[in-house]
Amino acid sequence: MKHFNLIATATFGLEAVVARQVRALGYQTTEVEQGRVAFRGDAEAVCKANLWLRSADRVLLRVDRFDADDFDTLFERTRGLPWHELIPANGAFPVDGRSVRSQLSSVPAVQRTVKKAIVESMLAGHGVGELPETGPTYRVAVALLKDRVTLTLDTTGAGLHKRGYRTGSGMAPLKETLAAALVELSFWKPDRPLIDPFCGSGTICVEAAMIGRNIAPGLNRVFAAERWPMIGDALWAAQRQAARDAIAPELPLRIEGYDIDERSLRLARRHAEQAGVSGDVHFQQRDFRELSSKRPHGCVITNPPYGKRVSDFAQLGPLYRDVPGVLRNLPTWSHYILTAYPDFEGVIGQAADRRRKLYNGRIECTYYQFHGPKPGAQAADGGAAEPAFGGLPDGSERQASEFANRLVNRARHLRRWPTRRGITCYRLYDRDVPDVPLVVDRYEDHLHIGEYERPNEHTAAQHDEWLELMRRTAAEALGVEPAKVFMKYRSRQRGDSQHEKYAVDGYTIEAHEGGLRFVVNLSDYVDTGLFLDHRVTRAMVRDRAEGKRVLNLFCYTGAFSVYAAAGGAAATTSVDLSNTYLDWTQRNLALNGFVGDRHRLVRDDAVAWVGEQAPGPHYDLAVIDPPTFSNSKRTDDDWRVERDYAGLIAGVARLMAPGGEVYFSTNYRRFKMDETALPAGLRVREISKQTVPEDFRNQRIHRCWLIEKPECEHGDSPICAK
Repeated sequence: MKHFNLIATATFGLEAVVARQVRALGYQTTEVEQGRVAFRGDAEAVCKANLWLRSADRVLLRVDRFDADDFDTLFERTRGLPWHELIPANGAFPVDGRSVRSQLSSVPAVQRTVKKAIVESMLAGHGVGELPETGPTYRVAVALLKDRVTLTLDTTGAGLHKRGYRTGSGMAPLKETLAAALVELSFWKPDRPLIDPFCGSGTICVEAAMIGRNIAPGLNRVFAAERWPMIGDALWAAQRQAARDAIAPELPLRIEGYDIDERSLRLARRHAEQAGVSGDVHFQQRDFRELSSKRPHGCVITNPPYGKRVSDFAQLGPLYRDVPGVLRNLPTWSHYILTAYPDFEGVIGQAADRRRKLYNGRIECTYYQFHGPKPGAQAADGGAAEPAFGGLPDGSERQASEFANRLVNRARHLRRWPTRRGITCYRLYDRDVPDVPLVVDRYEDHLHIGEYERPNEHTAAQHDEWLELMRRTAAEALGVEPAKVFMKYRSRQRGDSQHEKYAVDGYTIEAHEGGLRFVVNLSDYVDTGLFLDHRVTRAMVRDRAEGKRVLNLFCYTGAFSVYAAAGGAAATTSVDLSNTYLDWTQRNLALNGFVGDRHRLVRDDAVAWVGEQAPGPHYDLAVIDPPTFSNSKRTDDDWRVERDYAGLIAGVARLMAPGGEVYFSTNYRRFKMDETALPAGLRVREISKQTVPEDFRNQRIHRCWLIEKPECEHGDSPICAK
């Protein structure tokens, strides 16, 4: 049979994959270059390549290749080819063209020239007077690159990604050809488990099942060359039957696809059924964070959402930061992730073992490969081989032992102290062991553990595993149920950073302090709603509150307001911009029986609200405990405590009665109080040492000042009420 020069076209980055697939069909490749793989084959090769190539875009028959830098040469060289041996007299032969860095830059003119040349060649070759073009289609392509002309016939028709099983598409569908390549670039084998936790409409799972079952991807579709007499129906029928005979039995393990979108899962199930692999794939609605498996040595192959705009990237940030913590739950697996998310390796805190640039449509992506241990592999010390994600860093067990010993000793030391003072929430541990920079607070029979950021050489997943070890260690050492231990990561506030919401679990308990009751949230925020380091300061406010009008700015959850009310305050005013905090404040007040108009809640920016108030005397006692930094979409200006404190204190002083007292506190470590920046006449005294509770090893947990407004009869000072 006559042999042809054939070309399998490929998306950028998949040329090597396509070349392997061509060689697997028994054909040696002659050229592998950007976007194409050339090989030699007969008519049977045309059938087999179209039926079996999983990652090629289409199969072209190269008619000729030559140089032409003018239209006369292009015409003569094209007319001189034996087109009549390829195209019958009634064949339709539309011409497509493209030109890149060629002197023949007009694509329409190139197409007209080639069309005219083929017409004259075929009229002469077939010995006819006309060409009706009513028969099968032979789409001609003329491509010019630097005056090098390549003429081809398209044997495929619709692109090879159109397998015929995908009749619907979800959000951001992945091409079947690319999905198949992702599987073939992995370590997956049909006897291993495979999970796609962002399966969408199921393309990766279906393509993997077809690979595992040896189902030819083009078995259920038609190709342009099926109507070509030079190949014939019998050859196509024989090759289709051979493909059917090659199909393997159902996979020993079902491939699993998860997604949170039920509509996408319905599409996925339909696609699997239409591809003939419904028994090989299981689709289930499940959040990525629930990913787990007890099966060893599997593969995660996935194409998670990554958006196209910067706003999309910001919204997806929490999802990507969760990746290492989730994938460490599969320690013996390998993981393959195709994404365009910027700085993916930086976000997950780990470099990939291999990476490959690929294109999903027109979106430039990277295929990150994280290789798990081989079956039976061991570390040099005889232990388990290092997983792709996670694994405890060296020294972790020693650190856990030292941590446990310190917790036990601290608990023994403090066993009577809280009871004598009616305290059920207190600090147990504050970075006592240098290698374990955690803070452990006890809230009733719960533990709240915060980790302060520090430089280390752990990957993010290793660090998650380390934190989990420390969480279990604390629970065991202190006899607390593991479900009642909450771990948080606390970074230092720098510049314009703020602490954001941590979770949405809503796990709250009722805490007791000083005979009062408070709702604390242990799951959702870095801070629980009750600052333990202000326990002494709250008691001071209660002792001074009787009969006084009390102002609580940046009131947070209203603990100071509750203490003031308990001390017999005539009235309290709590100001905060957050509806959440004001609702929390109201709950805390009501929990202790303080309801009614005497306890006013004001939703407003504290600084703006102070500036809008008429001069006092309105208040006798005030508490200012502002954040280090704050911004909000509801205000035009941000707040920086080191820059804005003086103006705020001056504004509050205007509202105070003569003899009034203001407690000002901050957790900003570099804060410096410049008394000369405050209005003249105020008496300022730092009381930090008196306000830090004895269970706090860190004596600089906060800074606190008592600011007194003097008695004034004449009203000459700017801080006096006239």
